[in-house]
Amino acid sequence: MRAADEARIVAAVQRAEARTSGQIVCVLAKKSCDTRGAAALYAGVLACLAPWPLLIFTDWSAQVIFVSQLAIFVCALALLAVTPLGVALVPRAEKRRQAFRAATEQFFARGVGRTESRAGVLIFVSLAERYARILPDEGLAQKISEDEWREVVALLTERLRAGQATEAFVAAIDRCGALLERAAPGDGGDNELPDGLVQLDD
Repeated sequence: MRAADEARIVAAVQRAEARTSGQIVCVLAKKSCDTRGAAALYAGVLACLAPWPLLIFTDWSAQVIFVSQLAIFVCALALLAVTPLGVALVPRAEKRRQAFRAATEQFFARGVGRTESRAGVLIFVSLAERYARILPDEGLAQKISEDEWREVVALLTERLRAGQATEAFVAAIDRCGALLERAAPGDGGDNELPDGLVQLDD
């Protein structure tokens, strides 16, 4: 994400936090899903199927076919491990499970659940899985309903589908700020968590 886009997100966080004692942390992951298992499975299946047409349509020796089979496995494994195709082959439910786990890990790693006001909120987006999640601190559970958080996620995903990642974050931040202003009014306390966008490469 460009520096100018990140600056817009930082400004949105600062604007939202000025009205509340809550804290907002934004995380953008390129990919959350571990594709190694699916890549190995599909590469293995392809390598197992490869010898049959070679046996039927060529007069190659067993040694040459074995080497070809091994090369097919290695190439397929590398292709699936480093391209979006590997993510596409992972079942949707598994992708969502792994993305949720990544979001939960970031919630604790970034200290969102350890703020003094107990009013921290994580906005998490994983691009490869097209996954978005809002994780609020338990201190907000009785003050902001699940339906209201789902509305924020819907707003976030709508902009993401349109390819507007920066606008998606800004809109979600503004909406979270409004919810936090109602549930955790500003008290003039310190800014406990960084305002910058956390970007995860893996």
